[in-house]
Amino acid sequence: MNLTRRALLSLCLTALAFVAQGQSPVIRLWENTPVRANDVTLVPYLPVQLPDSCFQFSPPPPAVIVCPGGSYSWHDYATEGIRVAQWLQREGIAAFVLKYRVQGIGAYVFHTRLISRGRQFPDALCDIQRAIQYIREHAAAFGINPSCVGVMGFSAGGHLSMSAASYSSTDFLAPLGISHSVSLRPDFVAPIYPVVTMHEPYAHKRSRKALLGEYRNHSQAMRDSLSLELHIPADCPPVFLLNCKDDPIVKWENSVLLDSALTANNVPHKYIIYEHGGHGFGAAAEKFSEETKHWQEAFTDWLETQYTTFGK
Repeated sequence: MNLTRRALLSLCLTALAFVAQGQSPVIRLWENTPVRANDVTLVPYLPVQLPDSCFQFSPPPPAVIVCPGGSYSWHDYATEGIRVAQWLQREGIAAFVLKYRVQGIGAYVFHTRLISRGRQFPDALCDIQRAIQYIREHAAAFGINPSCVGVMGFSAGGHLSMSAASYSSTDFLAPLGISHSVSLRPDFVAPIYPVVTMHEPYAHKRSRKALLGEYRNHSQAMRDSLSLELHIPADCPPVFLLNCKDDPIVKWENSVLLDSALTANNVPHKYIIYEHGGHGFGAAAEKFSEETKHWQEAFTDWLETQYTTFGK
């Protein structure tokens, strides 16, 4: 057995061992790099297969990077991270939960970023680009299709998922000393009840302040630069967009702005808007309304139709 095959088998067996224990291996994305962010992690939830199947996916499954919400201040890691990944895993989709850099509860409560920079833009965007790079470079080991790597995000994580598409032409890794030869553009994105705009009257103010920082929060230029409805690229990947009109946290018009911008720029997308369902339901069945209990099936159906268009 050559070294490459041995390495692939080792990774597959390790992943399966964690699955058997109800766990997943934790990948520290910035380990052995100049970036000091050891708490940024990626946890894979691979479709359960026999070890030999690691070499025999035909076709290999798509991969989804899952970005939990939390106002760019914390993470709803269980409902919008782990449970989402477990659902995707059951559907035969490789899921990777990303714990990206956020403001943090301490900075939120004590405003410590008035004294030190802390964490703010573009940290989270660097993390999602690093996750895309890592998964594509290790696609063979994970047994996934490197031409079908998407991002799904919830609330502020929805803003991050769409940002991965909107700003993919800018390499945020190069200034950090990270070289690569893969595309940083996701092949599809799924913003779920997302934060979209930084402008009144629809901005989610907590997310905006957490993302921009105390000093840049009032900058018109920064608000413009991170309002997604103003930055739909010509090569924007397909988008699955979903929200609810009775959302009490992120004004539902955020998604309307994004839908309108995608339509104006002729971006293939599916927009589902429910009357009732609120916010923060993720993959928690106990939080579903009669409408939102159908959203997961709607997404997998959409992804199945999209998958036929991706390179094999």
